[in-house]
Amino acid sequence: MKTIIIAEAGVNHNGNFRNAKKLILEAKKSGADIVKFQKFKAEKLVTKKAKLANYQRKNYKNISQYQMLKKLELKDSDYKKLYQYSKKIKIKFLCSCFDKESLAFLQFYKNDFIKIPSGEINNFPLLKYAGNLKNKVILSSGMSTIDEITLAINTIIKSGTPKKNIYLLHCNSDYPTNIKDVNLRAFDQLKEKFGLKLGYSDHTTSQEVPIIAVAMGAKIIEKHFTLNKNLKGPDHAASFNPREFKTLVENIRKTEIILGKNKKIVTASEKRNKLSVRKSIVAKRAIKKGDKFSTNNITIKRPGNGISPLKFFKIIGKKSKYSFKQDDLIKV
Repeated sequence: MKTIIIAEAGVNHNGNFRNAKKLILEAKKSGADIVKFQKFKAEKLVTKKAKLANYQRKNYKNISQYQMLKKLELKDSDYKKLYQYSKKIKIKFLCSCFDKESLAFLQFYKNDFIKIPSGEINNFPLLKYAGNLKNKVILSSGMSTIDEITLAINTIIKSGTPKKNIYLLHCNSDYPTNIKDVNLRAFDQLKEKFGLKLGYSDHTTSQEVPIIAVAMGAKIIEKHFTLNKNLKGPDHAASFNPREFKTLVENIRKTEIILGKNKKIVTASEKRNKLSVRKSIVAKRAIKKGDKFSTNNITIKRPGNGISPLKFFKIIGKKSKYSFKQDDLIKV
């Protein structure tokens, strides 16, 4: 299965429709399969007194989380235009949803997936509603314990979504994530515990981390995407710009080629070299017809187009039917 690569535009448009449209174009040019935004209404997402998260304080001073999010909203009509533009330039469109109303709104666009962000993994009304839609669900698991993930998955399944339709993303919800907190070995536990298709949502500044995740079995890679990492906003610092994202896509596609198939094969390129680097049984010195083969008169050398060394000890003691010069391939 080809890795699904999601360019997480998120709120990196900074509430500006033109920026959002440009993010779609740049995601397409960078090779992403899906461009993803966030659909929310600030008044339904957060109370007006909620404080900023630690990473959000790096960009904003003396405002509430509500005030920040209000600046980052897009209009409902903007999403329709962005969806149509994505369709026009042939890149899949997706949004994380933070409430039932936003998810209901997004159903109009018939997306391949429903995306439940990490912060909503305990939002059981949303999970039940998402499960009832029986669509494919991408569930991010940042900040979550195994028990919390179990409850979320069971809720989605019991609400009607088949287990096979759920993708579980491992991630760390700090922006940017320090590599000591990535913990990709969690894939082993998640795979054993849930038996789901796994992915990875990356918030590091590293090219290597998502690539390693692919090597460990991630079927989806989600990475924050920005036009300019120096823009003011909560997620720009943990995002890749178009050049970096393009490099990531190229490296993931190379990694898929490197990983190959899940079985040992002899490749066509190896077959071309096989006769040159394998060995055969040859005459160590001149051998006359009727002489017995022994370790004194036969040995093993390249090339490999004669009798295999596997038969070396079966030949020992037999009489030669032919005469051989030194280095001649032995025939029996």
